[in-house]
Amino acid sequence: MSENASIYAQSGVDTAAGDLAVELMKSAVGRTHGPEVLGGVGGFAGMFDASALLGYRRPLLASSTDGVGTKVAIAQAIDKHDTIGQDLVAMVVDDIVVVGAKPLFMTDYIACGRVVPERIADIVRGIAEACEATGTALVGGETAEHPGLLGPDDYDVAGAATGVVEADRMLQPALVRDGDVVLAMAASGLHSNGFSLVRHILAERGIGYGEHSAELGASYGEALLTPTALYTAPLLRVLEDPSLDGAIHSLSHVTGGGIAANLARVLPEGSWVEVDRASWSPLPVFRHLADLGGHSLESLEGAWNLGVGMFAVVAADRAPQVAAALTAEGLDTWVAGTVSTSARDLAGFEQGAKGVNGGAVRLVGAYAG
Repeated sequence: MSENASIYAQSGVDTAAGDLAVELMKSAVGRTHGPEVLGGVGGFAGMFDASALLGYRRPLLASSTDGVGTKVAIAQAIDKHDTIGQDLVAMVVDDIVVVGAKPLFMTDYIACGRVVPERIADIVRGIAEACEATGTALVGGETAEHPGLLGPDDYDVAGAATGVVEADRMLQPALVRDGDVVLAMAASGLHSNGFSLVRHILAERGIGYGEHSAELGASYGEALLTPTALYTAPLLRVLEDPSLDGAIHSLSHVTGGGIAANLARVLPEGSWVEVDRASWSPLPVFRHLADLGGHSLESLEGAWNLGVGMFAVVAADRAPQVAAALTAEGLDTWVAGTVSTSARDLAGFEQGAKGVNGGAVRLVGAYAG
């Protein structure tokens, strides 16, 4: 260690540990690099050859940024960090595919109180593996050590990605028509939203993350760290299937804000959908947490996905083919509702969200047992 680095280390910043973390993650990151990535790992800027975009008639770039939220607190509590990376990629890249875009590249940012090389490498390895699975190049990132601001074992993660879609193939609410069918795709679990409520429920009951849950068949921490499902690659394969060209009109990633609000964002103004709760049975993790907190499942629809990770709004006459294609891609898919533009009283419906004046959605009926 140089004298300058030694002085810096006295303040709590260990640059040597940061260098070791980079060495530990290099091979995983490198596997996400195709010929479009220039310069490898460690440059000041990640470089991506965009000449492939010359083949587009009118390429539209799509961008997204996100984090994992307080789910990281559970990873820290049980010292398990190899799934958080997939959560990050899913939260970022699966937002990009919602407009029909193919992800091109991603960068990540990890802020921590102390660089533990093996821990940072676990996180980035998870990011890289999920990037590889979604066809996204991980072209750069940053690990920042913030002693005094964050505790020694605290960290947070964030990421940003860019994708591309041909302008006339962009998915959007304007394509949705009266009679379109709403297909739901299953979630793998809580994904990466609503964990502040999860943590509150467990704290109120005095339950530790290492405690075994008979209902979940694992410790609470392990069950809650089930990684967020990755929808990008299978959705892109279905979107690129010539036999299904134009069948999918819009997609909705069910994240913060819950089920109804996120679907409403991808519907046009003047349209409405009643999502049938009876079309699926919420996963055991949702039922168990609801019971622990003394909540009804219906009261949690604005906080948790309750087993729906993505919606597709599709042409009615092609819905069976789309559902079959999504199922063949490994996405458990079912019909959850139908779009209508007929006049009706929309009291009790969610109408748009996050600044979007979209359609109106409400959930009806009782959940399947």
